[in-house]
Amino acid sequence: MSQSLDRALTLLRELTKEPRTLDQLAEEIGVHKSTVLRLLRTLESHHFVRREGARHYRLGSALFDLANQALESNDVRRSAQPALAALNERTGHTVHLASYEDGEVVYIDKYEGRHSVRMYSRIGKRAPLHCTAVGKVLVAAMPAARREEIARSIDYVVLTPNTIASPEAFLAELVRVAERGYAVDDAEHEDFIHCVAAPIRGADGEVLAAASMSVPKVLLDFDGLLALVPELLAATEEASVHSGWTGNRKGH
Repeated sequence: MSQSLDRALTLLRELTKEPRTLDQLAEEIGVHKSTVLRLLRTLESHHFVRREGARHYRLGSALFDLANQALESNDVRRSAQPALAALNERTGHTVHLASYEDGEVVYIDKYEGRHSVRMYSRIGKRAPLHCTAVGKVLVAAMPAARREEIARSIDYVVLTPNTIASPEAFLAELVRVAERGYAVDDAEHEDFIHCVAAPIRGADGEVLAAASMSVPKVLLDFDGLLALVPELLAATEEASVHSGWTGNRKGH
């Protein structure tokens, strides 16, 4: 990657946090202000950043337009939407759609629950594999050798007392997920939220994405969470059919 492109992408990433001044951006990426200003002017001319007041810069409209176009072109997001929206409407709980990308979970759609508890997730946000139900579903669907490779590559950051902390424990969990057809996050990512997830399959039975339902523990205990599994599985099966799946799992 060219140095200028790398710096421009770093600037955009910094601006996702909050508006920044020229001085702040120069300090954060470690280059002279004149270099940052040149990059910002180029990004501004293409509407990827915009000035806010006299001193601050923030993300521009072109970036949001690109993000929306990327999401709209995602076939599984579009095909799964009716089933997942209906699941959210029936249960009132937060529903996520997630895919695997470069060793992480990426949330590609979200339907907010009717409860007031706010969650870490948002569309485009990345999350670890080892402590999310969607992550477990996505890795469990992979061939055994690939599972092993991914499990050995993870940095097992412990986020709650329930977080899986070793490749051996993660691999054992993946076997259970593959056998039962769904995964559970038992307050492993956020200590006040637990969730269940299941796969959405394509025409050849391949797992295209994972869908989950997340519930605050104060609203529902673990047994209550497991009671939602049939609702989730019915929704993911419907989403799979809309994504081209015909029931031929081909070994899944």
